[in-house]
Amino acid sequence: MECLFCDLVSKKKPSHIVYEDDSAVAMLDIFPRSQGHTIVVPKVHAETILDLPDDQVGPLFLAVKKMTQILKNKLNPDGFTIGINHGKVSGQAIDHLHIHIIPRFKGDNGGSIHTIVDNPSGMSLEEVEEKIIS
Repeated sequence: MECLFCDLVSKKKPSHIVYEDDSAVAMLDIFPRSQGHTIVVPKVHAETILDLPDDQVGPLFLAVKKMTQILKNKLNPDGFTIGINHGKVSGQAIDHLHIHIIPRFKGDNGGSIHTIVDNPSGMSLEEVEEKIIS
């Protein structure tokens, strides 16, 4: 299987790595939405968060936290948008889990996560709750 992010993690292909630990690599996104837009990639291949082994979830999110702190200290943004495009319909372009950390600056013309989708189900919250927990 050929995977671009596996090649970047193993350094078979060049990238702009800004953080690395035993479980994850953080690199600058090649199509940045803001200064410092970084992706954090697990070193193990997993297409989505559901495929990531349970023992790797905590270390991955610890790397996200550490990288967010580094970006805060070095770039002094006003905030962050942190998220995952999970599956093709959500915009996942590479079939390897990666978490975006997008530094946000006042006046950057970006929106909140609530601006990504506007497709309410028409079901009541009680109906949705029952569907999930039943």
